[in-house]
Amino acid sequence: MRYCKRCLYNELHPLNLVIDSEGICSGCRIHEEKDKLDWGKRGQILGDILSNYRNSTGNNYDCIIPVSGARDSYFIVDTIKNVYGMNPLLVTYNKHYNTDVGIRNLANLRIKFDCDIMTLTVNPETVKKITRSTFRRFGSIYWHCLAGQTVYPVQMAVKLKIPLIIWGVHQGIDQVGMFSHTDEVEMTRKYRKEHDLMGYEAEDLVDLNFDNLTTDDLRPYFYPDDKEIEHVGVRGIYLNNYVRWDSRAQHEDMIKKFQFESLSQTRTFDSYNDVDCWNYSDIHDYIKLVKWGYGKVLDHSCREIRLRRMTREEGIKQVSKYIFNKPAYLDLFLEWIGITENAFHFILDQHRNKIFWRRNTQWEWEFLQDILSFGTKSDDLDQAGVFSEFKITPVGVSTDNSNNYILIGKGYS
Repeated sequence: MRYCKRCLYNELHPLNLVIDSEGICSGCRIHEEKDKLDWGKRGQILGDILSNYRNSTGNNYDCIIPVSGARDSYFIVDTIKNVYGMNPLLVTYNKHYNTDVGIRNLANLRIKFDCDIMTLTVNPETVKKITRSTFRRFGSIYWHCLAGQTVYPVQMAVKLKIPLIIWGVHQGIDQVGMFSHTDEVEMTRKYRKEHDLMGYEAEDLVDLNFDNLTTDDLRPYFYPDDKEIEHVGVRGIYLNNYVRWDSRAQHEDMIKKFQFESLSQTRTFDSYNDVDCWNYSDIHDYIKLVKWGYGKVLDHSCREIRLRRMTREEGIKQVSKYIFNKPAYLDLFLEWIGITENAFHFILDQHRNKIFWRRNTQWEWEFLQDILSFGTKSDDLDQAGVFSEFKITPVGVSTDNSNNYILIGKGYS
């Protein structure tokens, strides 16, 4: 197995990363553009795009921004509203696995930026039924979140006739170098299905024989018809094509300016991303390890290596520290979905990747240790800095239940 000499990704990355003749992966090569592109000019291109969608009559919003209580939502809204002067409508899909920190962050986001927000909350029993099906069929407890987060903004764009959607970072660019920033790729239904949804549209999940999933159950996740999208002229652009993307720096700026709350995570050192969800950096990430042989700590280490805040050797150290951590909140999920721990592991084992795992003589699953070697050569970037811990902020006071999933939390802080 070949590993990138600069970061820690290998050639089996599920997004089809490519390693060149010099041993450097496509993600690292495209990342080099961040130090070469004229971001001032890229920002002017963004300004020109936004000008074309500004609502001159004042009877509608200028654009839609998908948000949550984590990730880069604050930075996106700050850039689009405060820097470029747009009037956005915020939309959010309720993932049901909400933490109290995420609820406060989302409420604070709406208030600090004085924005309207629309939320989709699907019937909890329907979400549980869908999750039982997706976990059984392709080993995902997060399909409904990914589907909802990527379809609800498009549904609202069509319904409210707001043609511009502004997304944050394109994973295929920032992580594996699938495209150049200058390609200015936009959100497509095809990419969403193949990469976000693991190849399954909502219509594909209808199953009246085993899971009893009906068309009505899945209707909230149906993508609008192409004719509806064309009629409104909906397009979705990615902000990282026009702004030099640096998730850590952006979050720390938002902590300083708007009191974004961070939270320590089970399986990674990044305390800024995904703090709104009990499961993303916990159970969902553990499932990723079982299926793909790596987790978010490797993604985050590769990002920090490329941004010269971590050496490759420090990245290996961080991965080794977190990669085998067991989920801390499995009991919450099992109670929510209504299955036993034995059933959970039985189903998960059906999706275990035998490239990375084998049974030992005690019939226990064992990770193939040589896969953690990350190759023997290193091509550290110049001036790689000494890694410093991510900030853990003070957290606010909330009457929401901080030790359980929060379905509906306070809309103010």
